[in-house]
Amino acid sequence: MTATKNSQDVTTLAIKVHPRAKKNAITGEVGGALKLSLTSPPLDGKANQACIDFFAKLLKMPRSSITIAAGQTSRNKLIRIEGLSTDEVRQRLKV
Repeated sequence: MTATKNSQDVTTLAIKVHPRAKKNAITGEVGGALKLSLTSPPLDGKANQACIDFFAKLLKMPRSSITIAAGQTSRNKLIRIEGLSTDEVRQRLKV
C-alpha cells in the first residue's frame, strides 16, 4: 500500500476503484494502489460518495475527515484522510 504522510495527522492513499462490483471491499493492490471494489455505478458522483462512505466506516472516522484529493472522474484516486497518521491507517486497514 502506498501511503504518503503529508503531516502528522494527514494521510493520502492511492486507490483504484472498480465500480459495479458484487460487494464493497478492498480486493488487493495494483501498482502500489489499493484496489477497491464498489457496488455503486460511476454516475453522478455515486461511486465517489460510496468510496468516502466505505473508508469512513472502515476507519471509524467521520465522513468529513475523508476527501477525494484527486481523480474525481477517474478510477485512479487519491484519498485524503485527516485525523490519522499513516501508521494508524495501516493498522485500521490491516494492510
